Amino acid sequence: MNFISTYVFGPFGEMIAYPPGVLETIIAGLGNGFLYALVAIGFVIIFKSSSVFNFAQGAMVFFAALNFAGMLKLGVPWYLAGAFSLLVMVVFAFAVERIVLRPLVGQDGLSLFMATIGVAFFIEGFAEALWGGDPKLLKIGLPESAIFTIDYPWGQALGLDVIIQESDLLAIGVGLVMVLGLYIFFQYSRVGRALRAVADDHTASMSIGIPLNQMWVVVWALSGFTAFVAATVWGTKIQIEPTVINLALKALPVLILGGLTSIPGAVIGGCIIGVSELMFETYWGQPLFGGATTEWFAFVLAVVFLLFRPQGLFGEKIIERV
Repeated sequence: MNFISTYVFGPFGEMIAYPPGVLETIIAGLGNGFLYALVAIGFVIIFKSSSVFNFAQGAMVFFAALNFAGMLKLGVPWYLAGAFSLLVMVVFAFAVERIVLRPLVGQDGLSLFMATIGVAFFIEGFAEALWGGDPKLLKIGLPESAIFTIDYPWGQALGLDVIIQESDLLAIGVGLVMVLGLYIFFQYSRVGRALRAVADDHTASMSIGIPLNQMWVVVWALSGFTAFVAATVWGTKIQIEPTVINLALKALPVLILGGLTSIPGAVIGGCIIGVSELMFETYWGQPLFGGATTEWFAFVLAVVFLLFRPQGLFGEKIIERV
């Protein structure tokens, strides 16, 4: 998802490459950032309600995308393939909660975290056994082309030319809709308010009759839904292959910046990571490091951020009383 140089046609029809402008880079970075945020939201939903860090969220995104693309390859219409893939993700998330995590209720956080690592490896292997490991394309008619505003070299000198990928605008739009929808759900629906109560205090919520196990099933189903949405949008930008799981791990620096318990924080953290890594790669990474800085810049930024605000921008500060 690098966005290092832009190719335009010169006055004589020749192809000319130049570094993108600042506005252009920021928009591309926001598109990447919202993709990271879509994955991070799945982490936040589960951790906020059950205090489980679901390491398998990236693998769930990979499985959703591969399942969707595999069914399209078989000739299934995109709307049926999408609906079935969404159903599979919800059922799969429900099964993980019921079969793997529910027997571990009451165990320490490390045991639950290790369980999700095992689930991640199982999902990756199962997905490749089911659909094969060869790269697949997710083509369902979503926009992929670029929008050209000014496409002549002199526009670069004036700072006017901007080339925007429609897929970046799609990622930004879907991310905003997702955040708004989840805000309305958690704020105004009966189930959403119950989930907020569970997140605040498990024991108190059970004492007023909120069924904790049922709420966790809803939480994991929501996680499966967010994985499907993220997979669908990611599939318009990159090929579906196991490396998608590594890209999804970019959600970890996003969570460090935004906080493990904040959905708006996931979005803002995603935007900071997406824009900063692309700006660094475009203007400093190439001359100083020869490129490829997007592979590690986000993690270095997260480590630096941990030194000053370990709970994240929107995370709750933990106060221990002795």
